[in-house]
Amino acid sequence: MRLAAVQDSPVFLDLEASTVRAVDLIGEAARAGADIIGFPEGFLPGHPGWAELQPFDDRFIELNTRLFANAVSVASPTVEALREACRQGGIAAVVGVCERTAGTTGTLYNTQLFIDEHGELRNRHQKYVPTIGERLVHGPGTTGSTNSFAAQNITISGLICGENSNPLAQYAAAVAYPTVHVASWPQHFSPGLAIRPVVELVSRALAYSLKCFVINAVGTITDQMVDTYGYGGHVDYLRSEDSSARASIIGPSGQVIAEAADGRPQIVYADVDPTAVIGPKFVHDVAGHYNRPELFAHLLTDRGGNP
Repeated sequence: MRLAAVQDSPVFLDLEASTVRAVDLIGEAARAGADIIGFPEGFLPGHPGWAELQPFDDRFIELNTRLFANAVSVASPTVEALREACRQGGIAAVVGVCERTAGTTGTLYNTQLFIDEHGELRNRHQKYVPTIGERLVHGPGTTGSTNSFAAQNITISGLICGENSNPLAQYAAAVAYPTVHVASWPQHFSPGLAIRPVVELVSRALAYSLKCFVINAVGTITDQMVDTYGYGGHVDYLRSEDSSARASIIGPSGQVIAEAADGRPQIVYADVDPTAVIGPKFVHDVAGHYNRPELFAHLLTDRGGNP
């Protein structure tokens, strides 16, 4: 099985052009023989990185408004184009989008779309809780605990950014027994928190815990992003080496199988044996013999005993 991790950026806050780019990347990966491709957080039409950098002022609201105008509705030409690209390429995809509900004028969601190799939208996962400044842009997810789908004769799970280090989110993935997990990451974090070591630390630990392959898909920072929201002294940070991560593919023992050599846009590939996730589970199967959920259930009730 060939896995593909996207390290790239959209045409920032331009849904139509970004959709073309996403379709092109799906086609490129399919032609390279990939069976599964993972995209960064909010790839369509771009992740609101300004929420980590700027105050809630008129420019912040203007950027949010542009994001809303270009956000993705589930029933839309954008999703149909993604589905058709997967169908034509025989490739499954996890695509990060900023989602809005059709016919509304407010509330966005940070979402992964789960599309199988037949072009069917099998599921979608909205980020359970927006992280830090994202709470000024996105609402809490409404799609429930499920974060996986069936494709390519295996189970594929997905989580977004900080969710990949959330124990309950990890468990929600574990109980589906994924062979491949897609971790979708943004183009940068906040100043003072380097994204690259976090992505490596979290994803290697997650792969080791779940005993699955992890596709780390990461965004890249473009001049357009710097020009759009790098005001207020943040240009140097956005252009620094510490501001961005590297796409990679991690094995079920936590080993790095493949990684981008630099920060340029690219697709990282790895050929893997899907049965390689079985042996390690004899050591740790956190959805089975290596867990005691009945002992911990009381931790998920409030002081009055209510679930």
